[in-house]
Amino acid sequence: MQITFKLYASLEKYLPPQAEGHAVILTVNDETTVQSVIDQFNISDKDAYLVMLNGVYIPPENRKQQLLQDQDVVAVWPKVAGG
Repeated sequence: MQITFKLYASLEKYLPPQAEGHAVILTVNDETTVQSVIDQFNISDKDAYLVMLNGVYIPPENRKQQLLQDQDVVAVWPKVAGG
């Protein structure tokens, strides 16, 4: 199955060269979880501050159990400060 993985702000540096903008299409198996995709890109739990699955927030305690489905979109943001 295929999913879209998006990284924003300072996390974009973790995307592979074939990424388009801030997203990459990945082929994953049926047992893939939100956390396993984040781990695949070596993004620490601290850096994966805000994680959304199809626009719905996934809290840290649910990321290891949340299975992905075909055409899902996982988006990750770091903690951002501003004013």
